[in-house]
Amino acid sequence: MTELDPAHRRAAATMLVTARIVYAFNWYNVGAVLPLIGKGLSASTGQLGIVLGAFLVGAGIFQVPAGLWAIRHGYRSTSIFALGLMGTFSLVSAFSPTWVILALFRFGAGAGAAFFFAPALGLVSSYYPVGSRGPVIGIYNSGFSIGSGIGLFGGALIGAVAGWPWALAVGGIGLLIVCAGAALSLPPLPRPKAPAQWRDTWKIGRPILKSRNLWALSVGMAGIWAGFNIVGYYFVTFAHVVHPEWSIALAAGLPTAMIATEVFGGPIGGWFAERRADMRRILVIWTLVSGAGIVLIPFASLALLWPLLLFLGFADGVLFAVLYLVPTYLPEGREENSALAIGFLNSIQLFIGSLFTVVFGVLVGFVGYEVGWFFTGALCVVFLPLLLFLNVPRSGATSAGSVSS
Repeated sequence: MTELDPAHRRAAATMLVTARIVYAFNWYNVGAVLPLIGKGLSASTGQLGIVLGAFLVGAGIFQVPAGLWAIRHGYRSTSIFALGLMGTFSLVSAFSPTWVILALFRFGAGAGAAFFFAPALGLVSSYYPVGSRGPVIGIYNSGFSIGSGIGLFGGALIGAVAGWPWALAVGGIGLLIVCAGAALSLPPLPRPKAPAQWRDTWKIGRPILKSRNLWALSVGMAGIWAGFNIVGYYFVTFAHVVHPEWSIALAAGLPTAMIATEVFGGPIGGWFAERRADMRRILVIWTLVSGAGIVLIPFASLALLWPLLLFLGFADGVLFAVLYLVPTYLPEGREENSALAIGFLNSIQLFIGSLFTVVFGVLVGFVGYEVGWFFTGALCVVFLPLLLFLNVPRSGATSAGSVSS
């Protein structure tokens, strides 16, 4: 292929990171106005939980179909389609007359999210050759942290001023604007001829879904995925119960600070990974230290919690930059296959991690937070031995993104 010049690479990366930020906004803006939605649609806490879960189900089950779709249609076309799909469902969510309809629309938005994540990440690596894509993937992944923070605070502000429908509508409109911008600005890249039929696509994808490397990576890092997710979801509730003297702003400020440091950890983690012979070592060391840090949460004073959560946020950024870089170096995850490889990875982690997120809540209800946080820290590391079955070749790698459209 004809490589892009640096200016076009930067412009394409900027567009994709912007899309990633707006995409993340639409993950968290619903949670920011959940009480308003409950009041407006006369929905119970359990029904609102279904609304939240519907999005995650859509995002989970469509990861692999999105990868197969990208094999046939290319990363660029799939990413643009996904932004339009997610934007449309997010926008019409604002007009939901009942919580059931809202849940259905959120399921559709989750499907759009699945079609965007891995193909867009494959497109990021398409524009950057081996040895230089790590920091860009880190920056791309950091965009999620930026967007999630904006979604939480911006969504709450919009909801308080204009009502919950506007908090959802703004996110949908933003995605549709980004979709148009991506269609106009993302450079097309040549790719091999698409498989003639879907069964041919499946033949290409089946070895990826059976890959020992990808199974080892997906399950081996599922514990740390769950660990960081648990900290993000439960820390405010933990602080409210264990430290009732803290204000809600203080309780929410700690995990928000954690999210902020992910922005710095991602690019640094990606840069460092490109310069290490064994990415597994980075994953193991940072996961072990992160698990130990999570165990300390119930015993730490406020003065210690600030640096602890800042570190965990930085570690989160490092780990996930490396995690999503690894498939682009695997023989089964290169070129047109990287979207399916990354989508498969994300799907496994989403399902396993979400399951343990629920287990944490049940466990805390029976035995308290100290045992719950110890369980979470142990969970981070218990699957790590599976990384022994992961082989990441560092020599002779080809650009994972020499194909796209």
